Amino acid sequence: MPVLEVKGLVKDFGGFRALRGVSFEVEEGEVFGLVGPNGAGKTTTFRIVVGLLRPTAGEVRVFGMEPGDAKVRKLVSYLPEDAGTYRNITGYEFLSMVARIYFGRGREAEEALELGLKIAGLGDKAYEKMKTYSKGMKRRIQVARALMVKPRLAVLDEPTSGLDVLQAREVRELVKRYARELGATVLLSSHNMAEVEELCTRVALIHKGVVLEQGGVGELLAKHGARNLEDLFVKLVGGAGS
Repeated sequence: MPVLEVKGLVKDFGGFRALRGVSFEVEEGEVFGLVGPNGAGKTTTFRIVVGLLRPTAGEVRVFGMEPGDAKVRKLVSYLPEDAGTYRNITGYEFLSMVARIYFGRGREAEEALELGLKIAGLGDKAYEKMKTYSKGMKRRIQVARALMVKPRLAVLDEPTSGLDVLQAREVRELVKRYARELGATVLLSSHNMAEVEELCTRVALIHKGVVLEQGGVGELLAKHGARNLEDLFVKLVGGAGS
């Protein structure tokens, strides 16, 4: 059974149809990318997958269960694109709070905190208030928060959003290392095609709420005679109408 099954997903906001029959599957242990420009429907899809929105039509199954199921919430973590930080507590205090929320005060919580600090990689800066953090440091703390609880499925919405080249590279390395070392399944979105090529084994390219193509990155490039994902996306969008 796939970790995630999305079938014919439709979402309306008033008279606007944000998703128009989106379908894809994510297999256990892979890094799957939902790729497209801003406004393509990536965030809406993710919010439905994690149970924050209800679809207008279609079906989503996470580990065979509905997204709102209490059991699912224990297996999935979600990093929103616009996730912020608490200004007046330290990174250590924030990660410690997350560990206690998930695991109480036992050994599991201590191990989660230790992993979170390792993933964030802030060193002594972890003990300084987060209002002093750069944008990159804040994002690393949020990535650590999403991964430290060892979710079976990590849903990361634009994990490098707003970061400069070096900061984005650091976050990509965090995601790759996590997926490799813990054998986790990752679903991520990005409008950065080069980033997706580096991180993902399979992708679905979405535009205006419609999945234009999906499959292995190498297979799709060969199929369409494209040099890279950006080239492929331009070809598909041109064919679909922009």
